[in-house]
Amino acid sequence: MGSFFFSAFAFVITLGILITAHEYGHFWVARKLGVKVLCFSIGFGKPLWTRISPVDGTEYRVAVIPLGGYVKMLDEREAPVPKEQRHQAFNCQPLSVRTAIVAAGPIANFIFAILAFWLTAMVGETGLQPVVAEVKPDTAAYSAGFQIEDKILAVDQKTTPSWEKAAFAILAASIEKNSVPVRVQDVRGMEHVRLLSLTSIGDLSDNSDPMGMVGIVPRRPVIPPIIGELVAGGAAEQGGLKVGDRIVEVDGLLLNDWRKLVKYIQKHPNVRVEFEVERAGRHQSISLRTGAKKEDHSMGYIGAGVRNYDHLLEAYKVTVQLGPIDAMVASVEKTANLSWLILKMAGRMFSGDASVNNLGGPVTIAKSAGQTASYGFVSFLSFLAGLSISLGVLNLLPIPILDGGHLLFFAIEAVKGGPLSERLQAEGQKIGMLILLMLMGLAFFVDFSRLLGS
Repeated sequence: MGSFFFSAFAFVITLGILITAHEYGHFWVARKLGVKVLCFSIGFGKPLWTRISPVDGTEYRVAVIPLGGYVKMLDEREAPVPKEQRHQAFNCQPLSVRTAIVAAGPIANFIFAILAFWLTAMVGETGLQPVVAEVKPDTAAYSAGFQIEDKILAVDQKTTPSWEKAAFAILAASIEKNSVPVRVQDVRGMEHVRLLSLTSIGDLSDNSDPMGMVGIVPRRPVIPPIIGELVAGGAAEQGGLKVGDRIVEVDGLLLNDWRKLVKYIQKHPNVRVEFEVERAGRHQSISLRTGAKKEDHSMGYIGAGVRNYDHLLEAYKVTVQLGPIDAMVASVEKTANLSWLILKMAGRMFSGDASVNNLGGPVTIAKSAGQTASYGFVSFLSFLAGLSISLGVLNLLPIPILDGGHLLFFAIEAVKGGPLSERLQAEGQKIGMLILLMLMGLAFFVDFSRLLGS
């Protein structure tokens, strides 16, 4: 229950920050260009807090439903405007001014992401050393000549000081290229360039692990298969496993690594498995039936966690920290690459070439917000940056009711020399609302399908 409330709190904080950044973009540019702002609201519905500026009369508001926000400007289409204030009305502004105000929201999301990535790069990001521990046969990496103990130095001439940086560089390259040069240092200290095919990363719905998809596995410590925690009422607890048990065998398969146990259980949902465990120096047999949870496919689980072995990871970690200028260059590049990746994934989902399981609604966002917040400031800030980019890209889609829809209307106005009729704009808004509701409904459906499947 505590985890639920923490995730809910992180969700509200996440939306509050990103919505404020987006709406502040509209607000700031509107004021700078002489348009009167009547209300700046974070959230919808009944106000929880309000304040009216004694300087210009703008109402600042925090409302009860934290799923959006808005900036209300003086506009003749919404209410009569005194003649002496018409020069401050949004609808009376030239096309360039209206375009700048509407575009400012998504641009603010991208600026927020750049600043967030810039800050995390200067603080320092901790990841795994980019050293190969395994090359799977009959994969792109195997064909490219990758060897165990290869250290990945650069991907497409971009330096990769951590495994995570290398994975992102390969994923970013896969957007436009069928292959990419990877510079490595072998175990003898010799450097080589290996040409890596990226065709196995064709379906973006499966690229959560691009390195695994090309066939390479990072060097990681062996984690002893010792039970560190049990889910109350889970299969492991009901079957008789206890905290402190060392798993020696499962169905006759000898184990020395927790990851091997996890993989075996995941491949065997809803079946009875036989464990041999070491408890207090003695071996004993335990039989239990695995559960199943639905992700992209059914996976087995038993409701057990490993003992904390973070200290073993220290020798395999690396901290990447950049100076202000290098960090800014890297953050701009990362924001651009992520924006293009999200846009391409959206296009593939609309065309049916990628799974709608890539969508995430409020439940997925809340869960991710809670997880990343629990990992620390840098992880949470990186999560905010990625989500801010998603929000910026979404709002630029040419769907009426979104900022991109307004920009589409403005583009038509620029071409034809005058605005579309109010009737056509109103019909477009209805279509946009329907599309948005359908997308939200689909996101909720995917969310709850994940919940019910788990």
